[in-house]
Amino acid sequence: MNTLLLDRTTWDLLPDASGNMAVASGSYAICQNVASAIRVFTGECYYNTATGLPYRQHILAHTQAAPVFRMQAEQAASAVAGVAAARCVLTGIAANRQLSGYVLVSTTSGDVQHVGF
Repeated sequence: MNTLLLDRTTWDLLPDASGNMAVASGSYAICQNVASAIRVFTGECYYNTATGLPYRQHILAHTQAAPVFRMQAEQAASAVAGVAAARCVLTGIAANRQLSGYVLVSTTSGDVQHVGF
């Protein structure tokens, strides 16, 4: 599986050494796609408005239990091609209400990776 490589800081496209669009493959591509799936707001993807997490409807500015968010993140991660299993681990919430954690991803090829957020 291949996907366009994104800059880890800006989440923007990157060129390769020849100036073409860089491509990610293997477990890294799967993990990047998991990170993208968790970052996407429901309705944000132009060609598939059903994907994404319901940030506006149920997460941001709403009281929500941590198990509900974990379940939504795990469902989004599990829907990514190449993912065999996903487990969301929340590690904390900062004073500015920024949630941190990671998703432990098991790929269909047997790799285990973590995707931070």
